[in-house]
Amino acid sequence: MSPVALSALIALAAASTRVLAQDATSSSFVPLASKHFSYPSGIPYQVDTDPTGRGPQSGYNLCNSTTEGPNSLCQTAFLNSLDDFCLWSSPTPNETIGDTEAEEVAWCTKKGRGTRIIPDGAIQGVQFMRTPDYIQVVGFIDQTQINLQADDGGGELDPHGADLRGNPLGGLVYSNGFPSNNGNNDTFQQVTEWTLFIGGNQFCFKACDPAGPNAAELCQHLFDRIGIAYNCPNQAQNGTFERCEGENQDPAGVYTSNGQVMTYTQPPESLGPITSLPYQPRVPASSNCVQFASSALFTDLVSSVSATATASGSGAGATPTGTAKVSSGASSGATRSGASAGSTPTGGASQGNGASAMGISVISTIAGVAFAVAFLA
Repeated sequence: MSPVALSALIALAAASTRVLAQDATSSSFVPLASKHFSYPSGIPYQVDTDPTGRGPQSGYNLCNSTTEGPNSLCQTAFLNSLDDFCLWSSPTPNETIGDTEAEEVAWCTKKGRGTRIIPDGAIQGVQFMRTPDYIQVVGFIDQTQINLQADDGGGELDPHGADLRGNPLGGLVYSNGFPSNNGNNDTFQQVTEWTLFIGGNQFCFKACDPAGPNAAELCQHLFDRIGIAYNCPNQAQNGTFERCEGENQDPAGVYTSNGQVMTYTQPPESLGPITSLPYQPRVPASSNCVQFASSALFTDLVSSVSATATASGSGAGATPTGTAKVSSGASSGATRSGASAGSTPTGGASQGNGASAMGISVISTIAGVAFAVAFLA
């Protein structure tokens, strides 16, 4: 049987077995973050077939060579390494994250998994960070090349959402980048706690190790209004492509003031824009950073006639860069509220190591959150 025919049969089977009532109050409801599927044999055509509420799922999870390309609706993403990751973004041009959060599809740097491929030149700088409990990519991108409006401040996507069905609805994430994979690049684990901020031409995609003790805390999804700088404190630089090892960050919203560990509570959107925060995030120390030329990393990216950005590396080969350098850091305040880039409110007391790296982030604040547009988690 051809792959096309097989996909059609799977789609028909999925449609014929839809559960008609599976909201969060139903005893049969299973939150997206609690659904587990082995890769690739255990993945269904669609994870969420419930037509009620926001459903059913707009895309599909069973992706292969027949689905790969510019029209793919694959909603299975990957985060593995500096040169192998995906981003969630709109399936249709000139959109905002706020309007399409449930429908986002996977845009990836590698072929072979049935997704869309990020256009060549769109990615303008990336830092890949491996820590004891999570892996993370923070970077800079021409977001118009992945169907977002140039001025979209973006949003936060995660496997939870207000109805626990995730954004995108039914979106799955897999990785071979954790120690428990034992270096086997052909073995993928499902990541049930992850978060992705994208907007303002910046992004952060973090996947927490399913075997780790603090996955839910380190991939916190509650602080959607305070952006990348507070959820993914980093030292990423535009124009630089590097991989590093680092410490775990403090869980988002947790900080130390005068020797006391404090927890920030994000106010509801009904109270208006967030114009200040009581702290600046601690940027975790990093080490063993190695820089690469972008041309050596993203060999599968497709050309785009509309591409105007040119990604530039830092040298022809891999060169060690030492430890814990301080830079401006990716500062996007992309939030679930649709606040524009850099909308991380002005912080308070300095938080020690790396805090100065957040300077640009906390300065570009109030103008962003002032134009926040509310939408569901």
